[in-house]
Amino acid sequence: MTRTLVAASAGLAAVAAAALWGTTGTSQALGPAGTDPVSVGTLRIVVGAITLVLLALATARRGAAPPSARPACVPAPVVVLLGGGCVASYQACFFEGVARSGVAVGTVIALGTAPLATGLLGLLLSERPTGRWAVATSAAVAGVVLLVAGSGADAPVDAVGIAAAVGAGLSYAGYTVAARTLLLRGARGTLVMAGLFVTGALLLLPTLVGADLTWLTEPTGLLMVLWLGVVATGLSYVLFQHGLARLSAGTVATLSLAEPVTATLLGVLVLDERLSVASATGIVVVLASLLLIAAPRRRPALPG
Repeated sequence: MTRTLVAASAGLAAVAAAALWGTTGTSQALGPAGTDPVSVGTLRIVVGAITLVLLALATARRGAAPPSARPACVPAPVVVLLGGGCVASYQACFFEGVARSGVAVGTVIALGTAPLATGLLGLLLSERPTGRWAVATSAAVAGVVLLVAGSGADAPVDAVGIAAAVGAGLSYAGYTVAARTLLLRGARGTLVMAGLFVTGALLLLPTLVGADLTWLTEPTGLLMVLWLGVVATGLSYVLFQHGLARLSAGTVATLSLAEPVTATLLGVLVLDERLSVASATGIVVVLASLLLIAAPRRRPALPG
């Protein structure tokens, strides 16, 4: 397979993972009444962790990618612990951010922070952001702002909520770079994701103590958790690691901005939500930005 095809395959995997993440809001909207977002988020990570462990065991005989020549400054268990902590903190920070600042503001801040922070943290892996990445990421973030602003949601400015949303974006960057670090060392992708999500699940389990989970007895509640855990987490992060093993952390983070596009389109098609001109424009801008960053780079025949 040529380098271009490998990059295209990785890019499609990253976008597909983001598309599955984008089903989260619709899944919860179709679920039973009385669900607690924090409990749903924790159960999603727990079920996702179990799914990833089973997939890691099922693919245990497959070889890992050749390790890089970079020295392992931080031991692998420490990287897993840090990455798993970021998985857990993303859930906590995101839900706190949207609860205090509103879904629109919290989502824009979290999604806007994530690719920028990932690109900067990628410097630790000697992955220098390119001009194309900077342009595409800036445009994609602007598109997300338009997309979410077009929903017409309004919420008071809350300093704690904004800080929590920024924390969610930083947490995303943290576990993405942690996973990329382990993948560059030659670790198997499914094993990496299983390790991060098992750690995150263990850290989140205390949030279920005393929680009302009676809604799990309803078929729609059980189906919602299974979809979010098995598909929107387990399967999506298998796709995510496929892209992350072949593309820089910053590039994958930018491609992940396909998530709000999917969420918006599902809201229109499934939940009968209205699509404003601003949101439609935002979708076009995001998709154009993703095409820009995913387009194969042409090598000029002459220097300059």
